[in-house]
Amino acid sequence: MKSKRKKNFSYAMVIFRFTQALVTIGLITQLSRVFSTPQAILSLLIYAILLIVSIFSEREVCRYVKLQVEKEVDEITVIKDSMFSNVEIPVVIIEEIGTIKWVNIAFKKICKDKELLGKNIKTILPDLKLGEWVTNKQISDKHFHLEGNTYRILVENFHRGENDQINKQIVYFLDYTENEKLKNQIQEERCMMGYLCIDNIDEISHSIEEVRRPMLLAIIDRKINLWFKEREVVIARIERDKYIMVFNKRELERMKETKFDILDEMRNIQVGNELPVTVSLGIGFNLKSLLSSKEDARIAFDLAQGRGGDQAIIKNNDKYTFYGGKTKEVEKSARVKVRLKAYAFKELLHEADKIYIMGHKGIDMDCLGAAIGVYRAASIMGKKAHIILDGPTFAVKGLYDRIVQSKEYEDLFISHEEAEKEIKRDTLLVIVDTHRRSYLEYPELLDKAEKVVVFDHHRKSTDYIEDAVLTYLEPFISSTCEMIAEILNYLTDKVKLTPIEADALLAGITIDTKNFVFKAGVRTFEAAAFLRRNGADSSRVRLLFQNDMQTYKIRAMAIQNAEIWNDNMAISEVNGQVANASIIAAQVADELLNIKGIVASFVLTMVDNCVLISARALADTNVQRIMELLGGGGHLGIAGAQLKDTTIHEAKIYLKDAINKYFEEGETK
Repeated sequence: MKSKRKKNFSYAMVIFRFTQALVTIGLITQLSRVFSTPQAILSLLIYAILLIVSIFSEREVCRYVKLQVEKEVDEITVIKDSMFSNVEIPVVIIEEIGTIKWVNIAFKKICKDKELLGKNIKTILPDLKLGEWVTNKQISDKHFHLEGNTYRILVENFHRGENDQINKQIVYFLDYTENEKLKNQIQEERCMMGYLCIDNIDEISHSIEEVRRPMLLAIIDRKINLWFKEREVVIARIERDKYIMVFNKRELERMKETKFDILDEMRNIQVGNELPVTVSLGIGFNLKSLLSSKEDARIAFDLAQGRGGDQAIIKNNDKYTFYGGKTKEVEKSARVKVRLKAYAFKELLHEADKIYIMGHKGIDMDCLGAAIGVYRAASIMGKKAHIILDGPTFAVKGLYDRIVQSKEYEDLFISHEEAEKEIKRDTLLVIVDTHRRSYLEYPELLDKAEKVVVFDHHRKSTDYIEDAVLTYLEPFISSTCEMIAEILNYLTDKVKLTPIEADALLAGITIDTKNFVFKAGVRTFEAAAFLRRNGADSSRVRLLFQNDMQTYKIRAMAIQNAEIWNDNMAISEVNGQVANASIIAAQVADELLNIKGIVASFVLTMVDNCVLISARALADTNVQRIMELLGGGGHLGIAGAQLKDTTIHEAKIYLKDAINKYFEEGETK
């Protein structure tokens, strides 16, 4: 580089001197024409002498200037080399492929390796992707960790040749350790909010002697305050059975470490109460603002109560973490709520011009029975209603045929294509037996209707239908048919059902309660009595559930081939090639629970390249939680899931993993 500077300097001086000579010759020529006297000649001679002296002087000056410039350049080069070597910022020079050509002292210190030259930088930083840093002087967003410190990198490219090909890259390591510590500290101390509610305060109070009620309430309040005080959580009671909490991330982690064992502590409270004390918690993990955290906490709290209570739910953006939820839902005798829902539904029916009813995919007896009940409610209000259904499934074919053969319901069923054309602004769309958009028979119709009503008895899921004008979701109710029967009872003083309608509603209750064994409460029998008074017949209902001999043989084979998992769970499968495989799988799951020692059953089948899982449980096993880990849902004792693009063998592996995760508690969805 030094010789190049000399060469350029010499060229400049030659050009300067040549120009100087030309000017002199031109001047002499002009003067000789004008002045031909001795004085003129003498002047020219003096000028020539001065010119010669100036040339020699100029050479000395140029030599001196050149020496000074080279000295300055050398000094700057030494300073630059010293700066790269001794600067505190780690610096590496690498080739395009990542080979290390030079490192400074700071980089050697953080690597604790003196033999770095010739190695590939990816041996030190495996996550470094060289192709991403082609842009000159680009600081990475990604953090790299070396010897306990956090760095971001800045890359400077060297170009070679006229084509601007990258020859080498200088990589600067910028220490962000303190920044990250400060950022983490700020996040740890950022406040968030949560809500807590005693689920069944009224029911517990009525199950205990009056003199002990104040003691029970005092014990509950004291235990709640002590548990949160130990974890440095600020908690205050805002209503008789509701509390609000404020805490930071560090304190939340402490609560998560205990897996919210306050749920267990509350259930262990016993001062003569017949029912266990349960609480619901909703926490908003949102570090943007306290207001955002409050809104997320409210959503999580509503979800916890909608799933039956006795659980804690943390909402982190679209991700939910569940703790608890092991107890069965407690039946509530809140007649006021039923009356309010019935009145609100009555007003919506009165305002609607047209009413359409839609259920879930693979319509079952509870879904169709509830739909017929809604049809009767619309008829009572003098409105015409239609059930959107392209065709029956095996589970409802007997009831469907009875309805079609009856002259009273000639235009009850319409296809979804017809409904799509007919649904308008003032149309009321009623969803029964599901509250999840993904489970709807025809989800596209939901976007066309402005007024939507939801009736469901399943535990609330995270992908629930939003913005419904009326949502009646009660997980402690045995079936949607029970819910609709209660609505009909409060809709008007004198309700008259046809035998088909009464049978349909009773059939829905019967199938979901497993012949009044599962989740059959006082209100269930009251609803059945109401239907019996209106013409329902249990013998006719029983005929709707009859199976043929081939179905029984398939069920027997599936039970025989069942695998016992974890000593108390049965896993089996039904051949997807047989007719109505999904229905048979559900029946097998029910039958497996009759085996002594089995507390949960899972039956898989393949239908249309999709693995369907039917899950059933007894005692404290929550199959809903297990199915949610696989993208499904349901109730504590009855649930299901659908796994697409997988095989039966793979689905069994996923299922067993989900079962293991369930017992670890605090599963994340």
